Amino acid sequence: MSFSRRTFLGLTAAATAGLGTPLLGSAPHPASGAELSAPRGQFAIGVRQFNWSRGARSLFTKVFYPAPGAPGGAPVPNAPLAAGVFPVAEWSHGMGGNSDSYASQTHAIASAGFICPAPSFSDNTNLGSVYGGEWSRDVSEVITRTLALNDATGGPFAGHIDTAAGVGVSGHSMGGMTTHGLVTAWPDDRIAAAVPVACVDMGNPASVGAGVLFIHGDRDPTCDYALARRAYQELRAPKAFLTHVGADHAAYLNPGFPTFGRTQNTLVDWFRWLLYDDTAARDRLHGDATGEGTRWEAALA
Repeated sequence: MSFSRRTFLGLTAAATAGLGTPLLGSAPHPASGAELSAPRGQFAIGVRQFNWSRGARSLFTKVFYPAPGAPGGAPVPNAPLAAGVFPVAEWSHGMGGNSDSYASQTHAIASAGFICPAPSFSDNTNLGSVYGGEWSRDVSEVITRTLALNDATGGPFAGHIDTAAGVGVSGHSMGGMTTHGLVTAWPDDRIAAAVPVACVDMGNPASVGAGVLFIHGDRDPTCDYALARRAYQELRAPKAFLTHVGADHAAYLNPGFPTFGRTQNTLVDWFRWLLYDDTAARDRLHGDATGEGTRWEAALA
């Protein structure tokens, strides 16, 4: 049985992912000044917690970010930020998840030179809230709160957040649906890059000027692959679709899976291209995504 747009049922708990392997090489070269350049390497990772809310909805959020020190290892609570100015690239968990459930993805995003807020949705098993737009609106609020940290005089993030480049959003399963909702049914014009992973089609494209990368297994028993393909076809360029051939709902998000590295490298380079204007990252995308077990389709111009 195929699920229809906005009538999706039976979502199973999303897989949680551990910390993945380093992606980008040697010592970081942090961006600074009005015109940012993409970092040349990885960063250590810091993390801070925020008890935000949107009306009656709790929005506990962990913000992962580049920190001084050697890359690798667990995020350091309340570490200082690395020197530089960094774009925002958010991650949304799936059913039953929280801010820590997708460490491979949130840590990779932060270590590549992004401020990565990861909210814990208060009703984390409520599919109706996703279809009603509550999770997408929650993400918009988290983006607002995160960007505001740049202007918090004396705060740890003050002057470290790029508020002009646009923001990135991403997520898996119910988080992927939330991400797609932000460029369709509940649009947020601040979004420049979106990566819905294992999503379904949440509605007609809105006038959000975002480049959208879909990542999906073509044997997904939970989120119908055909609905993600339909969502892809509805969007204008820039857009891309990374298919994990024969993969299920979440295996390709876990370290050790044969095509895991293609998930990580493509996700990071999508954000590097659209949030840092890193054309070298754009040019790497085909190589990031291509090999045995994956299929790549893109319209980048």
